[in-house]
Amino acid sequence: MLSNSKILPVLLALWTGVITACFFSLYTDISQLYILGATVIVFVLTYLLYYLVFEHLIFTEIHKLYTLLTKVKKKDYELTKGELVKVEDPLSRLHEEIVDFASRKEQEITELKKLETFRREFLADVSHELKTPIFAAQGFIHTLIDGAIEDEGVRDKFLTKAANNLDSLNVLVEDLLTISQLEIGEIKMQCQNFDIHRLAEDIFEQLEETAGRRGVKLRFHKHTPRSCYIYADKYRIGQVLTNLIVNGIKYGKERGNITVSFNYQNDYVFVSVQDDGPGIESRHLNRIFERFYRVEKSRSKDKGGTGLGLAIVKHILEAHDSKIYVSSIMGEGTIFSFKLRKGKVINEKG
Repeated sequence: MLSNSKILPVLLALWTGVITACFFSLYTDISQLYILGATVIVFVLTYLLYYLVFEHLIFTEIHKLYTLLTKVKKKDYELTKGELVKVEDPLSRLHEEIVDFASRKEQEITELKKLETFRREFLADVSHELKTPIFAAQGFIHTLIDGAIEDEGVRDKFLTKAANNLDSLNVLVEDLLTISQLEIGEIKMQCQNFDIHRLAEDIFEQLEETAGRRGVKLRFHKHTPRSCYIYADKYRIGQVLTNLIVNGIKYGKERGNITVSFNYQNDYVFVSVQDDGPGIESRHLNRIFERFYRVEKSRSKDKGGTGLGLAIVKHILEAHDSKIYVSSIMGEGTIFSFKLRKGKVINEKG
């Protein structure tokens, strides 16, 4: 390429000089010395012009493109976009396109690496979560098979424990199916107008016994309206509220309070679920909605749960074009909040 960039301008300049000399020779009144001088000047100027064009505007750019393509061929997508200049000439635009292509490929590779890491972690977590109830139930049943079934007291106790572990396994599988279906969009939100205040009251009644065992009071904020209509999937929002309230019962303060509030703001209803428990450290707040993530390794194990509740909450709200927010102060409690579209008030008497 280097030899071509120098030889080609010489040949073109020489050809231009010859044409110039032939042109001036047509005039008989022009001296040979003048023709020679003009030819030399045209040759030199033409050579410099061609050399500049080929060397700096063509061959240099082609060399850059060749270098970029070599990197792309070697799957080296870490190219510098800062060197680009926004110009209209085709070579520079092609240069820009290659760099842009390489940047997109680099982003895709980074995302694929993240997904691969996530997949490995997810498989490890699922295997661990499934192993615990399966091995526990297996141990109880094998103990009964080995002869303990003859003891009525041991038999009933072990069968109950095996059944509890299998129930936990069933809940885990159902939660895994739910979150998988939500992620791929298989579950569609069946939106309707309904009173979320009444829905929360029903959930309070369902969880009254669970909350009572820890002395936790379920209540509404004093400024919450007696009725509050939203437009959403009633069943799925029920899941969201249930998961958040159950989470507060398990990890909040014993003999504490869980406060639910609804507030109208323009075309939305802002919902919050607050506990007065020990709080969550800030380093955990960005990760608590990940599947199987545990603030404390033993928390969910000791208090039940699949580790998928908050992940399901996140996906359900995203399907409603919303987002879950969390704020927490150590020693004071945690607040989960989100917004939903305001619904039309239904006249249930009519």
